[in-house]
Amino acid sequence: MKTSVLDVINSKERVNICAPMVRYSKLPFRALLRKYNVDICYTPMILADVFKNSDLARETDYSTNAGDDPVVVQFAASNSEDLAAAAELVAPFAGGIDINCGCPQKWAIQERIGSHLMSDPETVRDMVRTVKNRVSIPCSIKIRVHPDLRETYEFVKRAESVCVDYITVHGRTRKQKSTEPVNFEGIKLVKESVSMPVFANGSIFSNADAEEMYEKTGVDGVMSARGLLQNPAFFSGYEYTPWECIEEYVHLALGYGTNHFIFHHHLMYMFEDIMSNAERKTFNTLSSIPAILDHLEEHWGLDVNKLI
Repeated sequence: MKTSVLDVINSKERVNICAPMVRYSKLPFRALLRKYNVDICYTPMILADVFKNSDLARETDYSTNAGDDPVVVQFAASNSEDLAAAAELVAPFAGGIDINCGCPQKWAIQERIGSHLMSDPETVRDMVRTVKNRVSIPCSIKIRVHPDLRETYEFVKRAESVCVDYITVHGRTRKQKSTEPVNFEGIKLVKESVSMPVFANGSIFSNADAEEMYEKTGVDGVMSARGLLQNPAFFSGYEYTPWECIEEYVHLALGYGTNHFIFHHHLMYMFEDIMSNAERKTFNTLSSIPAILDHLEEHWGLDVNKLI
């Protein structure tokens, strides 16, 4: 059995969380983050209906091990039955289930999942109620704010009425770009409106950003996506990704087995602030894992033999 995320949440004054990231918050990266003061890691968003119905999806969409703890499995669903069936499958191997109510992509809205659910609070309430009746691990929701914060208040109060265990709030509406400012007031409103823990998401790239979020909203923890991609060690106080962190990621990614695309892109993110522009142009064109390893060996002193 995995550790319940509530055990971690209740034991810490402030909680550091890795957000669900499509393609990126997979097992090797989660293993890396746990070495750098990340308390809870999320899986990428998983489509509940596909996971429930497909052997291939169950084999590929979620992998874990004893060290991957605690871990939250995030599902996207349009109805409570698909969600609860998928939740039952992973419950013995997860510390929590999260319902994605925030994905802003057009295809997700057309499928009536993700941020579409922000306009359907009754379906979300039914999802939470059904999951909590079917599994014994915590159930949370990850939401966005509405343009009219009165809607956000009503939304979270409905979720509270069916005993959702905690809420994560991305402080932007579904139509806002990631470059637009986070709505601190919206996050603060959620925190002050409900009795369970509330976490904040949006533009957390450093401990200074986290501190600002705590001061302005009073939340119980912060969640980062792009910040951790660029610097997986920032919760440990590093201003830039340290070399030992990059070296450890290479070790983990090769050990677990990671395809070239994900391997390459993780490293591109990590090197973004520490590689020269000229070198980055070369590095970003490398077309195979051996080519990447050769480059790191030649230019950064990577000892490939230590990784095997």
